[in-house]
Amino acid sequence: MTDVFDDEVEGEATISMKDYLEAVEEEELEADLVLGGDEGKECTYSKGYMKRQAIFSCLTCTPDGNAGVCTACCLSCHEGHEIVELWTKRNFKCDCGNSKFGEFFCKLLAGKDAENSHNVYNHNFKGTYCTCNLPYPDPNAEEQVEMIQCCICEDWFHEEHIGLSSTDKIPRDEDGEHLFEDFICEDCAVACSFLAHYPQNISATYPSGEDGAVLESDPPFTSSVKLEKENCSIVSVEGNANAETIPAVAKPDTKVKECTEVARPSSKCIIGIDLARISPTMDKAKPIFLHKNWRESLCVCEKCSDFYAKKGIGFITDKEDSIAEYERMAKQKRDENLQKQEGAEMNFLNNLNHVAKIEILSGIADMKNEFASFLESIDQSKPITAADIQQVFENLANKRKRTF
Repeated sequence: MTDVFDDEVEGEATISMKDYLEAVEEEELEADLVLGGDEGKECTYSKGYMKRQAIFSCLTCTPDGNAGVCTACCLSCHEGHEIVELWTKRNFKCDCGNSKFGEFFCKLLAGKDAENSHNVYNHNFKGTYCTCNLPYPDPNAEEQVEMIQCCICEDWFHEEHIGLSSTDKIPRDEDGEHLFEDFICEDCAVACSFLAHYPQNISATYPSGEDGAVLESDPPFTSSVKLEKENCSIVSVEGNANAETIPAVAKPDTKVKECTEVARPSSKCIIGIDLARISPTMDKAKPIFLHKNWRESLCVCEKCSDFYAKKGIGFITDKEDSIAEYERMAKQKRDENLQKQEGAEMNFLNNLNHVAKIEILSGIADMKNEFASFLESIDQSKPITAADIQQVFENLANKRKRTF
């Protein structure tokens, strides 16, 4: 196939057919992953505060950036408006047409509450991101820099603004791909100081900046912890059940920790610490890079779960909250829809009489053959133009005329 050409032929931008089809398929997949399989036909308001969904901010209607709308409302109610795409937000309920929109009403679903009190907004809703508070894409930047999202506050950050020291680098493999699933920014790393009480294997390491070798890093934060008296013991990997005082940061070789003082006999705390009794004073905070499935390593005993809820981060133990799970479910929904579409096409063919079925299948075969002949005959060093494609269809039409 020919490569993409930046120049123009007769004033028309050109691209190879293969690259065009691949680009279309890639864009469709990306859109499905962002939208979570939402076809944008119905407002999601009636579904309440959804675990995760695609959200948009309309600066035309709410220039203060204090409202968000679902995919369907973005398409039906805010067409032609200045829209900020926010990718996804957790526990969000569509605001379209509520009191924040003045006299503007939702075309898809009227009678909404005046406000959605549990929605959380940040400066992203105004179209700005990161600690630098710049827009994305940045109209003043020659090249757009990659940004990563904090899985706690859901803000987006430029890699050079996440607070790494000069010796720390973002964990990547040899191909430059990320070696982590989730990222926690500096501010949220302080709030998530309790993660220091888990084995280091839930956190990705920081590669050195010189030879690229992956080194064991310091803990993502250092803390001085005050722990009230509690009757707890550590059971090591070797099975030594001798009681010892729990250190401020759990030992990396610790596999299972049991706490004898629990709310219920059936409750098991895997870290052996009542997080509510810890008063951390932070010396410093580094951004945290977390391995795949790190959420599954978190303790979900009654005490720890209550602690997460009071901190407003109860979602961290929910696997479905993660972007990775959201995209996995979106891809599954996409595959199901494609299968349904193929099934509908087959049902359509099966319901036709024999002559009509042969006619359609013959037409498809003729089109494939015509395109194959065209691609074999063209000069591979030249781009494909609209005139070439038009000629293909004219040839098909002429062949069909000669057939009948």
